[in-house]
Amino acid sequence: MPRLTDPNTASFPDEVRDFLTSLPPDPMVKMLSHSTGTVKPFIELAKAQFTALQLSARSRELVILTVAEYTDSTFVAAQHNPMSQAAGVDERTRQLIRSRQLDDAELSPHDGALLRFTADIVQQPHIADDVFDTARVFLSERELVEVLQVIGYYWTFGRISTVLDVEVTKIYGDEPILDTPDNGTAG
Repeated sequence: MPRLTDPNTASFPDEVRDFLTSLPPDPMVKMLSHSTGTVKPFIELAKAQFTALQLSARSRELVILTVAEYTDSTFVAAQHNPMSQAAGVDERTRQLIRSRQLDDAELSPHDGALLRFTADIVQQPHIADDVFDTARVFLSERELVEVLQVIGYYWTFGRISTVLDVEVTKIYGDEPILDTPDNGTAG
């Protein structure tokens, strides 16, 4: 059961209420809407991560699954397991992430570098030069910054889901989400 009650949408500014009614019903959006001043930009940032990154969808989903694992966010993992499959992440790779076997030889050098980079960032404020340098072999400077932004977003998302006990009521699969200004959810 969520720790916060659903907010009273009647008290929302018109712009926020109109924006929220354009979205599908979602328990995370309800929790986010307690902060009426940040809910719209937060959701718009999610949309940008699905429409404006140079980082591939597959790499983005690898990052998100790793953040979900290391933040213990069942909500984020449940939302992104089907999305990652649609983006080309196979079950074995998802299993290696869930078991935190990020050095497994089955992972491609690219995937291993990306997963270690992500896990290290989630766990500590500074990472070793060798972890950064290995990630840099596979990622452009823009992609490195985008990975950091995805990590930060989903770390926050994960903490909102775990601290506020947000329940998963809809699992998003490979249907198009967050692809237009008036369609999408926060996840």
